[in-house]
Amino acid sequence: MDKSSKIYVAGHRGLVGSAIWNNLIKRGYTNLVGRTHDELDLLDAVAVKHFFDIEQPEYVVLAAAHVGGIMANNIYRADFIYQNLQIQQNVIGESFRHNVKKLLFLGSTCIYPKSAPQPIPEDALLTSPLEYTNEPYAIAKIAGLKMCESFNLQYGTDYIAVMPTNLYGPRDNFHLERSHVLPAMIRKMHLAKLLMENNEEGLRTDLNRMPVNGVSGESSFKEIQDQLSNFGINNGILKLWGTGTPLREFLWSEDMADASVHILENVSFNDLRGNSPEVRICHINIGTGKELSISQLANIIKQEVGFEGTIMWDSTKPDGTMRKLCDVSKLHSLGWKHSVEIEDGIHRLYKWYQNQ
Repeated sequence: MDKSSKIYVAGHRGLVGSAIWNNLIKRGYTNLVGRTHDELDLLDAVAVKHFFDIEQPEYVVLAAAHVGGIMANNIYRADFIYQNLQIQQNVIGESFRHNVKKLLFLGSTCIYPKSAPQPIPEDALLTSPLEYTNEPYAIAKIAGLKMCESFNLQYGTDYIAVMPTNLYGPRDNFHLERSHVLPAMIRKMHLAKLLMENNEEGLRTDLNRMPVNGVSGESSFKEIQDQLSNFGINNGILKLWGTGTPLREFLWSEDMADASVHILENVSFNDLRGNSPEVRICHINIGTGKELSISQLANIIKQEVGFEGTIMWDSTKPDGTMRKLCDVSKLHSLGWKHSVEIEDGIHRLYKWYQNQ
């Protein structure tokens, strides 16, 4: 890619998109294009076509998606499959119609079966049933991956799909119902600490910034306590979903961005397709290759936040997949490895959260 090439980053304000945008700038790229949701609704096929007609991007990074944690995935199942399929259909389709030179599609390691071998190699895809709680999202991402692969095989395009593990970092989503486990845990732990310290001012400041189900810092203190209790946040006790035993891998979003741009610059579809007459596994796992239990994660966050209360686990709530560790040998063979370890990342993210 030339440093002046026009690159469209879809989702440039999100967790991953913003990190990729910043990484491209640091590497000297000067012609980046992004649109907020208010400026361009990626669910609107006509609007997406109009955008591509005007901007004519040479490269596309599809980091926009409808995302959330286990609670949101299980409740809003139709939203997760419909919106993600529609976004992918519109952006990949217009990229093809406008002769985009290269596209990077960001999926998720939730595409793999619930009982996949560990660490999960890329060729575990479609070998057995998915985890039920995030099945709609996973199916949408598998469809996007296969759309990229199929365009490449039929039309000779260069669309590459990458499957990041659980991501966290600046601009993360801290919504108590819709966020992923790590940022949700940071905010819950932060609120539990404030409640235990009887820091009413701190609680009101946090809830004014991000109200919870209509309860803000302007609500009565009893309303605040009642609403926090609905999310397991009580005075001296924090109740978290599941048993705490599932194992998870986490990747700092700026590391993910660096891997993405590395692949965009250095890897083509032809590097991945192999020599088999049936081309099936051309995507790339992106992760650390390291894991820890959800209870270990909670203890690291507890120490970082300074919450001195008790963590309890609600085993009546689902755990999700019990283990989901990436095999990152393909990624390493392509010349990239992560740099931020989980303890450092949590420290950085909590400081970022406090400063917002």
